[in-house]
Amino acid sequence: MIADFVAPLDGRLVDLEKVPDPVFSQKILGDGFAIEPVNGEVVSPVNGTVTTVMDSKHAIGLTSHTGLEIIVHFGIDTVNLCGEGFRVFVKAGDKVKAGQLLLVADMDQVIGRVPSVITPIVFTNLTGQTVTIQEGLTVKRGEPMPIALSRQE
Repeated sequence: MIADFVAPLDGRLVDLEKVPDPVFSQKILGDGFAIEPVNGEVVSPVNGTVTTVMDSKHAIGLTSHTGLEIIVHFGIDTVNLCGEGFRVFVKAGDKVKAGQLLLVADMDQVIGRVPSVITPIVFTNLTGQTVTIQEGLTVKRGEPMPIALSRQE
């Protein structure tokens, strides 16, 4: 299990391979999982530092206090909204605690304008490890989430 990792959104866990975008489903950026959100509130899954906030406000990069590099990418093709419908509450360099609010997506402004609001959470610096989740499990933001890393054979 990844210590001190909390769910970044309220919703249902989805295997990364099922995300409707090949950059994520083919794990080009790294392994991880996705959440089909029920609302647009996104919190930090870890204690750490904000490394990147995209100008379009749809994605945030974090480095955990243990060195894990994580991207939380709200929805698919949301970069095309150019920030419309998103509010960000952090900036690069900010220290964050697990459960701290990072961004809010206005679901009324986003749904219908992008192919999906499924939100990939990707670990970009795993080497020789895979992510295991319990697909279909409902998670609540800020609550501990069962996620495991295992060595690839």
